[in-house]
Amino acid sequence: MALKGNLADFSTTQILNLINLARKSGTLHVYEPVVVAGEFVDAGTGREEDRRPKVVPGQERVQIAFKDGQLVLAATGNTDGHLANVLHKAGKLNADQARVIRERGAKYSDKALALMLINANYVTQIDVVRSIQQHTLDIVYDVMTWNEEPFAFEENVLPPPEKITVPIDLKNVIIEGTRRAQEVKPLEDELPNLDMALKFPDAPGDKFRGIHLGVEEWRVVSFINPKNSIRQIAKACNMTDTEIRRVVYGLLQAGLVELVKPPGMQAPAQKTPTRASRRQAKAPAIEKSVVQRLIAKIKEA
Repeated sequence: MALKGNLADFSTTQILNLINLARKSGTLHVYEPVVVAGEFVDAGTGREEDRRPKVVPGQERVQIAFKDGQLVLAATGNTDGHLANVLHKAGKLNADQARVIRERGAKYSDKALALMLINANYVTQIDVVRSIQQHTLDIVYDVMTWNEEPFAFEENVLPPPEKITVPIDLKNVIIEGTRRAQEVKPLEDELPNLDMALKFPDAPGDKFRGIHLGVEEWRVVSFINPKNSIRQIAKACNMTDTEIRRVVYGLLQAGLVELVKPPGMQAPAQKTPTRASRRQAKAPAIEKSVVQRLIAKIKEA
C-alpha cells in the first residue's frame, strides 16, 4: 500500500501515530513542495476561501524507515549520513579522523566500517548505536516542524541490509518531537527563509573579542559569506534546518552576524498556506473524517 498526501493536511505527528498504531513497516518519503502556478486544490469544504495552490513533489528531502511500527533509520539530502560524519557530529571522531575514514572507507558498508572502527579502538559499539540513534532522531524532530511538504509512505520498503538500523519507540518520539516543535516555532518566525545569507558586521574582530563559541557555532562561522545561503551552510555543516536556525539565531542576537540577500536571489516562491493557518476555517468534522479514512486504509492493507 502506498499512502500519499501533504503535511499541510496531515502532520508528521499524525503519520507517525498511524504507523505506530498499525505496526507498519516501510519508508516515508518527504519531498520539496513545488507550487503549480494557476492550479488550486479544493479542501472539500465547498468554500472558495479554503482552496489552496496545488503542490506537487519536488526533490526528495527525507527518507524515514520503520519496522513493525518502530522508527529504525532516517536520512536526508541536506545532511551527509556517512557513518564517519555521523560519528564526527556526535563528537566521537575529530575532523581529520572523519576525513581519513571517509576517504579510505568509501568502498565499505556502514556495518563493515563500524566493525573496523570498533576493532581499531576508534569507537565502541555503544558509540556507534547512540550516534546513529541521535542522528535519526535529529532528522525526525526536524521533519515534525514542517507543514507544507508532499509525502508518500511505501509499505515494506526497508533500508538495505548493510545499513545500521536502531529501533526507537515511536510513542516517545512523538511526545518529545511535539515538545520540540513548539520550542522551534519562535526560531521559524525569526528565520523563515533559509535562502538568506549572512555577513559579518563592520569591525567583526571587536565583536568576537571575549566571546566563547561552541563547536557548532565555530563551524557555522567558518562558512559565513554573503555568497553562502544559510541552507548551504547547514548542508556543509551537516545540520538540520532546526539546528542551523538555533545557531544562527544565537549569532544574530549576539550581534555577531547580519542577514543579507545572496547575489542573484529572486523573490520567494509562493508558499502553501500552512495546516495551522487553515485550521480555523475548517470544520473539525471534516479533518476528523479524513484522518479516519487514513486509519482505515492502513488497517485494511
